[in-house]
Amino acid sequence: MRAILIAVLILTPVLAGAYHYGPGRERLDLDQTQRLLSAAQREIGREDYAAAGELSTDALAELPAERQAESARIRIERAKAMLSSQQLPAAYDDLTLLLEDLQAQDNPDPRLIADTRESLANAKYYLTWLMRLEGEPRPAWEPEIEAARQTYRLLAEQAEANDNKRDSLRHREDLEATIRLARMDLADLQKLPLPSQCKGCCSGNCQCKGKGQKRGQGRKKSQAKPEGDKAARGASSGPPPDDGGN
Repeated sequence: MRAILIAVLILTPVLAGAYHYGPGRERLDLDQTQRLLSAAQREIGREDYAAAGELSTDALAELPAERQAESARIRIERAKAMLSSQQLPAAYDDLTLLLEDLQAQDNPDPRLIADTRESLANAKYYLTWLMRLEGEPRPAWEPEIEAARQTYRLLAEQAEANDNKRDSLRHREDLEATIRLARMDLADLQKLPLPSQCKGCCSGNCQCKGKGQKRGQGRKKSQAKPEGDKAARGASSGPPPDDGGN
């Protein structure tokens, strides 16, 4: 009995340490991640998207490395917050890298890929708007809006195949918006309210063009669907312009 008691006394701190640095450590990290995400959600409710993005970054730092699906979901939501806080270049960059990461996985989650594609297409839509206002020629901005158009079309077709009428309608509206933006005269575009997603860059020294760089490289470091002047959607809808954020 004494030998057993001694063994228990010796093993107790070892087992406690193993729990703390093993499953216990992971649980503490997950609890902290959840607290930070809850705080980020509260900031979104207050429409403080910059704070929400920072809290999401902190949550990612606490998340165990092997939690890839959770990490991807947080990065998508962080990018949406960054778009809403006028951090278009950063959102574009991170979504581009995230899509590459997901596609490199052996069995990626189709829903995560679809959500990432949609958010990246939105970023490309607003980047096109910005590039046009900045006076970029068609060969510079057309690949961005064409990539967004193709993505929305793909997502709409996937939604229709899954009999998801709500998502299909949303993606079809977004598809039409890309067509309208590409065809709109610059003079008409200049008359529309500037989307809040573009305001952080449209200042005469825009860093969103990425000339001479790999796409997305060198941009400042970020969706909820914006609300705004629906006249800008016209016959072709899609991500509507927004004069005040989400």
